[in-house]
Amino acid sequence: MTIEEVRDMALPATERPDSGGDAVLAAFLDLTVPEGYRAELIEGEIVVTPPPDGDHEDAVGELLWQIARESSADLYGAGTKGLITPLGRFIPDATVAPRRFFRGLDAWAAPEGVVMTVEVTSTRPDKDRGPKRRGYAAAGIPFYLLVDRTEGTVTLYSEPADGDYRQDVRVLFGKELDLPEPFAFSLDTSVFA
Repeated sequence: MTIEEVRDMALPATERPDSGGDAVLAAFLDLTVPEGYRAELIEGEIVVTPPPDGDHEDAVGELLWQIARESSADLYGAGTKGLITPLGRFIPDATVAPRRFFRGLDAWAAPEGVVMTVEVTSTRPDKDRGPKRRGYAAAGIPFYLLVDRTEGTVTLYSEPADGDYRQDVRVLFGKELDLPEPFAFSLDTSVFA
């Protein structure tokens, strides 16, 4: 199989060369947004979000700090790494992978090797709760962590199969959330309250 065939298989149906979605993808990739904003292609819709507030960024930072400090594996997280999923081109608030995973990758990369994606709700929580969760599952990313500031909960989704996650564990802010291997530690969610 050629690199092009593998790439085409990883693309959402609307982006595959034989689907007629080339115009949408081209328009998306040519889109220029103001500094600090980010554009994503979610289930065929171009979604532009403003820069996050300080509480959002603090939640992302606290989570990544705990993962780097407490994880039993050699993992780290990066913010705003563009991922190509079967449901579009998503930019998670954080992407957790083995150290040095991101070196040499283009702005938009296949998700193979990503251990967990993280979203912290802000202006469009419905996208984080539905389409992005399904997109990460369809891409085979083992874990998806949703910090839902509106609901005051943290949910860990796992066991991706058939376009969604089969398992989820939800706790209220302030309760610990046990993260399985390769993390193997209890996440302190009180930092999100």
